[in-house]
Amino acid sequence: MTLAPTAARPFGAVLTAMVTPMTPSGDLDLDAAVRVAKRLVDDGNDGLVLSGTTGESPTTHAPEKADLVRAVVDAVGDRAFVLAGAGSNDTVHAVRMAEQAAEAGAHGLLVVSPYYSRPTQEGLYRHFATVTDATELPVMLYDVPGRTCVRIAASTYERIARHPQVVATKDATGDVAAAARLRAETGLAWYSGDDSVLLPFLSVGGAGIVSVSAHVVGGAFAEVVRRWDAGDTAGALEAFLPTLPVIEALNGAGAQAVMAKAALEALGVLDNRELRLPNVSATEDDVALVRDALATAGYLDDGVRAGATTLP
Repeated sequence: MTLAPTAARPFGAVLTAMVTPMTPSGDLDLDAAVRVAKRLVDDGNDGLVLSGTTGESPTTHAPEKADLVRAVVDAVGDRAFVLAGAGSNDTVHAVRMAEQAAEAGAHGLLVVSPYYSRPTQEGLYRHFATVTDATELPVMLYDVPGRTCVRIAASTYERIARHPQVVATKDATGDVAAAARLRAETGLAWYSGDDSVLLPFLSVGGAGIVSVSAHVVGGAFAEVVRRWDAGDTAGALEAFLPTLPVIEALNGAGAQAVMAKAALEALGVLDNRELRLPNVSATEDDVALVRDALATAGYLDDGVRAGATTLP
């Protein structure tokens, strides 16, 4: 790895929650996944998170997830951190996912709170500890109560942070004040899971972001972080503001995988925007909204952003 992990930023500063490309018939498209991964790293991403929600993890299967990790690690693994989702409301299943990701070469795991089951805090702690113990990989927790209907309590963070492999969390609560307190109390690296609050998270000591919009604006987010680290807060805001149309278009409707694939198709990175049911592809109205946002932010010029990686 050319990116040396640090306690403050164990996985770098800007990571994309990467889509999983499909063929028009719905099969996994590894060639397209490699193309997306290379483009993201070239654009300034420090890491890629595979098989998260945006990667359609509920509808991709174990061999596909492992094949995806292998392909992406082979393509960019010496230039970026590759994290694999090990998320399930079945702890045994999550353990298998973690083991398979480790065998496939992942550099770390993203472990989300079990969804739908609404476990107690004791159940959350035991789930996280069990999945973490399954491999030797570093772990980023994922707190996203909007999808899981449960929030990781401060007491649970305090307990699980003692595990030497738990090094970070992706916080999609939007609660900046809690992030400031919990980061200080636990020593974990705190990554924003909401694109719109990157700057507020940096202001309270956050490590960076795990982003959907970084499919398009990863380079801009990297510049935001560089300026912030240099003490240029006004410059960081200046770099962040142009990303807002893209953030709104890709996240506003809550259909991140749908809109991210539409954006990548508009940029010529993907040749389709197929998803697996129950998700369906972006409508023409959705595509128009995405294209307008890309044009407003300066990412489309006569149909394709200058310098963008396009299909061969």
